[in-house]
Amino acid sequence: MLSNTRFVVAATALAPLLWGTTYITSTTLLVPGHPLFTATVRALPAGLVLLAIGRRMPRGSWWWRAAVLGGLNIAGFFAFLFIAADRLPGGVAAVVGGVQPLLVAALASRMLSERLTDRVVAAGIGGVVGVALIVLRSAGGLDAIGIAAALLGAVSMALGVVLTKKWSSDLPPLVVTAWQLVAGGVILACLTAVVEPLPTEAFTLTNVIGYAYLTLIGTALAYVLWFRGVTRLPTRIPAFLGLLSPVVALALGGFVSHEFLTLTQAAGVAVVFLSVVTVIGGPISERARSAKPCQPTGRTGG
Repeated sequence: MLSNTRFVVAATALAPLLWGTTYITSTTLLVPGHPLFTATVRALPAGLVLLAIGRRMPRGSWWWRAAVLGGLNIAGFFAFLFIAADRLPGGVAAVVGGVQPLLVAALASRMLSERLTDRVVAAGIGGVVGVALIVLRSAGGLDAIGIAAALLGAVSMALGVVLTKKWSSDLPPLVVTAWQLVAGGVILACLTAVVEPLPTEAFTLTNVIGYAYLTLIGTALAYVLWFRGVTRLPTRIPAFLGLLSPVVALALGGFVSHEFLTLTQAAGVAVVFLSVVTVIGGPISERARSAKPCQPTGRTGG
């Protein structure tokens, strides 16, 4: 049981690691100045691919649930994400989302009756502090609209994650992911048609590779792993794993620009890792201890 839990945690962690590459991909490989179009191209094809694999359409209440979750986890989050990435220096859009784990933990305590312990609160505050230390270096170039978009994206996905846990525990993660991506992609396509002009220049091979990577790897694969973790783990664990995304974004941004971390940023990264380990280490070790007395009864965990 403990080994399986660690595997699920590790697989879930791969999702934010992949998301951390979104910012460098969008700024170096994609057509600039079209955030909603990019979000649409990322979400809708990925959802259709997963839908073709899962071959299962929504039924009953899942028609409106898929629309709600798609609006929160995909349409709202993607739109705010790419707007923020367009208006903020590299990596900053990701690190502002450091408030999300604390939001998820707070919402889960109210909507899912998950315990909001002092450990989780302290780790959440630590995550915010770590993110602030990372952002501090680029404070002079921050844009108010970009910051607002990044924060709204964090709120949107935090609520979406908790509702996904609440509604979809008995459904395959691939199917739930497909429905959300299709619903969110349709919403984004409508927004793009109304708000944003389509790119006029022809796509280069670099653009095609960038969009394909975001669609198949950064979205389809990453979201299946993510929602699998959301349904199988306490919601706070995937949420705190999400803090790994800005660290990857920061590292890639520094690599491309040939810049080194300042001491302040290094301290921020250390605090972020400490926050993640604090939340993940506690539940895993607790499960290991609690599993031993249960073995004679034949009961399974969870």
